[in-house]
Amino acid sequence: MRSARAALALPIALFVAAVAAQTPAPSGDAASATAPVEEPRTARALRDREFGVISRQFGLDRRVEMYQWRATANGYERVWNAAPIDSQDYAPGHQNPPTLPLENRRWWSDSASLDGRPIEAGVLQALGEWRVFRPNFSRLPANLAATFQPEGDGLGSAENPLDPQIGDLRVSWRELRLPPLEGKLELVDGRWRMSATTAAAALNAAPVPAPVAAPEAEGAHRMWPWFGGGALVIVIALVARRRRRVQAKANAAAE
Repeated sequence: MRSARAALALPIALFVAAVAAQTPAPSGDAASATAPVEEPRTARALRDREFGVISRQFGLDRRVEMYQWRATANGYERVWNAAPIDSQDYAPGHQNPPTLPLENRRWWSDSASLDGRPIEAGVLQALGEWRVFRPNFSRLPANLAATFQPEGDGLGSAENPLDPQIGDLRVSWRELRLPPLEGKLELVDGRWRMSATTAAAALNAAPVPAPVAAPEAEGAHRMWPWFGGGALVIVIALVARRRRRVQAKANAAAE
């Protein structure tokens, strides 16, 4: 009996060994797709060279506002606005400069990585969080240092910040920071991208742009079609690509 059991055990052991040899081990990509080890990082700093501002985060945003006249139901008022307010039809003494001497600008990191693998730009645009920060103005060029002085978290051109004049400017900056990404990304072809679940959640949570009711809202919403809308397009493309791959695999299995 003992010899019969031994004879039976040998082929079973060989069968188990063969199955184990044919079963692929989890790849490094698959393991890190569910549990990133390190924090996201960027290899190159972002620079606003005009002002010498540097950020080591994943995006840099410069917002420029100008002090201007705005027509109201009761006359005129002076406001800070991020876009020029057309004053061609305003009463004498209420004219605004036709343009902003400085433009609003935004920079995105092209070297973002996680666990040594690159992060797709769509992840930054859809999941990143903009936060105000006060730069170090030690690199401010001399010509701008003669015009601007520190004001709040940014710079202002008013001689008296408590009494700005029409045409005065103020400039502020924001950095793009990434929230915890564990469980939100997947590693595909050596690049981190949003998982289908995260992409769908980001798409469903995207706010519908509200109608612009007042001129001062123009500057705040002007860049939305390019950046907010661009992020939505990327999210939709990611979800569609994911679905096509799943359908292709299902069709191949059926054949």
